[in-house]
Amino acid sequence: MTTTQTHTLAVPGVDLVYDVRGPLPPSGGRPALLMIGQPMTAEGFTALAPHFTDRTVVTYDPRGLGRSIRKDGRSDHTPQQQAADLHLLIEALDAGPVDVFASSGGAVTALELVATHPGDVGTLVAHEPPINAVLPDATAAERARAGFYEAYQAKGTSAGMAAFIAMTSWQGEFTDAYFTQPTPDPAMFGMSTDDDGTRDDPLLSQSSWAITDYRPDGGRLTAAPTRIVIAVGEESAGTYTARTALGTAALLGQEAVVFPSHHGGFLGGEFGYAGKPEEFAARLREVLDAG
Repeated sequence: MTTTQTHTLAVPGVDLVYDVRGPLPPSGGRPALLMIGQPMTAEGFTALAPHFTDRTVVTYDPRGLGRSIRKDGRSDHTPQQQAADLHLLIEALDAGPVDVFASSGGAVTALELVATHPGDVGTLVAHEPPINAVLPDATAAERARAGFYEAYQAKGTSAGMAAFIAMTSWQGEFTDAYFTQPTPDPAMFGMSTDDDGTRDDPLLSQSSWAITDYRPDGGRLTAAPTRIVIAVGEESAGTYTARTALGTAALLGQEAVVFPSHHGGFLGGEFGYAGKPEEFAARLREVLDAG
């Protein structure tokens, strides 16, 4: 069984907490494998990481999330700041270039990392990055995002999450049919209808809008020495993050690689969002080894 060691890296404005499974420097001639999410923290990779005992796996809590407490007085989560943090983390590991598996908002951060510090990453597998700019209906996607934010501001977490689920499970472009449907009832998803009083959730507030507003620089990304693979879940077909994955892949002149399960395909039941972590890990290993 691989021992997990937890460390803290002091960087400007935050103490970044990260976990290392395996030796540093990595053994066996394979680069360290960094797994990142957003707003997911390191705990989201507890089902995936154990499938890579032959590699040193590093996970972390992004700035302002989980154990990484901010000291800069800010609450926004931007790919630019998080990529800068990751660059410092990779330097501290003294094990670069690393391979990266990045999911959701973490995939957006990883794309920014490659664009600004291309020497840090050997292979990036970017799983369903939520980027509005690559969609033909980008303006409508922004309107749909505003819809779940407004529901959250009006009635709290359950209302906001119900509207978020409605957005991310919608098939195809956001048309009038989407915007004229009834407001989703949290009870339909087994959630309380009570207002919990919070308005600062990183997913439902505006603090992470910089993630979905990100505009990837296709020229810089394709010119980077990093091998970039855009991944999409087989069960995600037609949904918002599947469409953004396909759009990002097209921007880079490639086709997205299909992975098992859905947007949370690597999860093992945590967060009530079970995927197929064993199958997902096998596919990830196959893709990484191909590089």
